[in-house]
Amino acid sequence: MAEWTREARYQRIEDVDTETFKNLKQRVDASPYRQTYHIQPETGLLNDPNGLIYYDGYYYISHQWFPLGAVHGLKYWFNYKSDDLVHFKAQGPILEPDTKYDSHGVYSGSAFEFNGHLYYIYTGNHRDNYWKRTSSQMIARVKEDGSVEKFPKPVIHGQPDGYTSHFRDPKVFKKDDQLYAIIGAQNNNEQGRLLLYQSDDVVNWTFLGEIQTNLNHFGYMWECPDYFELDGQGVILFCPQGIEADGNKYRNIYQSGYMIGHLNIENMTFDHQEFQELDRGFDFYAPQTFIDKDGKRILIGWMGLPESDYPTDSEGWAHCLTIPRELTLENGKLKQRPLKALETLRTNKETALGYANKFNRKLHPYEGKQYEMIIDILENDATEIYFELRSSRNESTLITYNQRENSLTLDRSESGLLPTNVDGTTRSTILDTPLNQLHIFVDTSSIEIFCNNGERVLTSRIFPSEASTGIKASTESGQVYLQFTKFELKG
Repeated sequence: MAEWTREARYQRIEDVDTETFKNLKQRVDASPYRQTYHIQPETGLLNDPNGLIYYDGYYYISHQWFPLGAVHGLKYWFNYKSDDLVHFKAQGPILEPDTKYDSHGVYSGSAFEFNGHLYYIYTGNHRDNYWKRTSSQMIARVKEDGSVEKFPKPVIHGQPDGYTSHFRDPKVFKKDDQLYAIIGAQNNNEQGRLLLYQSDDVVNWTFLGEIQTNLNHFGYMWECPDYFELDGQGVILFCPQGIEADGNKYRNIYQSGYMIGHLNIENMTFDHQEFQELDRGFDFYAPQTFIDKDGKRILIGWMGLPESDYPTDSEGWAHCLTIPRELTLENGKLKQRPLKALETLRTNKETALGYANKFNRKLHPYEGKQYEMIIDILENDATEIYFELRSSRNESTLITYNQRENSLTLDRSESGLLPTNVDGTTRSTILDTPLNQLHIFVDTSSIEIFCNNGERVLTSRIFPSEASTGIKASTESGQVYLQFTKFELKG
């Protein structure tokens, strides 16, 4: 691919001629890896989900967007509207880098309602002539006609003393009728931290200080924080950067996880349990949560990672968002389950019941490229069970369950084209309970695996050829009694 200069990365889409953008769009549309039921960029690069909210009868979902190529450049927010969180109508850019405070990018943030109005809060990125960064937290209000009006100046201009300009990704939450913003930061010792601000009126924000945790040496930057309460307990989500791999844990270039505990705002402490990863797959980062119309806590993440090259980069686009997932707190851990409304995508139901062993591999008539599959394990005396998806003579995405170790492994070494700058081709996790069910969503170039009713999740991009449509099951020794239910999904 051609080298992206700084000037090219920081072009505004408004300054690109129509023919150039039209050619880019045609190249993207021709990609064999375009998804069918996931949010993906019209062109260019998608990253963090932003501004997720249910407001006045509709869901609004935005994502970071650099429209001109599959690189991180001048960021916009691209917005979608939905009445069911399943079907989305693209509304185009909703926040643009058009002020001196966000001249070099509208970075991540969140949405919130206050006194009957919808607001967006985000990090404005500005660079001076020496490329020195200034990070400010900015607010925009959505007017009655749907247009967005930015406040004339940042509500928080620059980071507080003791912190670097890595100061971003505000998430607003309400507690005791007050507005609070939790913000990811890096202190002057290059350690990740969480900062908290409070406001009574949206305009004026008071710095309350740093939230004290037990993780004093846990990465050099904490991105994309989120705070919410579930079943009377506080939950903080964040993405620490700079964590060393530890066995099967922390294998991705950057991590994403959560802590459960109690937030004491008066003392600025979060008394918490250990940090736990949200996802054990290859491609999951920057999740954000919100409340749906029924009061349930919903999570959507970025199905991708920074600083990795993906096979679609040469086609002018990269990444997508995960399917929406309902969060519950059970036995001290977050469980993630696919949004029930996704069942409206189902067509062409197929079921099968029977044994699989080392000689029984192909599941007739199962095949497909975009589907949902539920595999119930009814009886199992096999040492290892193998599930091969998107398979052909030369390709296969392999899921292995080892009963003795109670471990699940995703292997994409033969899945087709692979991203670069990734540690290995397998991801493994030890389950809390013996495997009894896999609930799997496969799209054209992705797989999301939910184990044991949401106990563990593995999310990954895969890039198989169009001919790889087979589905197989087998064992190392012994046999397993399985029930398969498969639905074709139509976006």
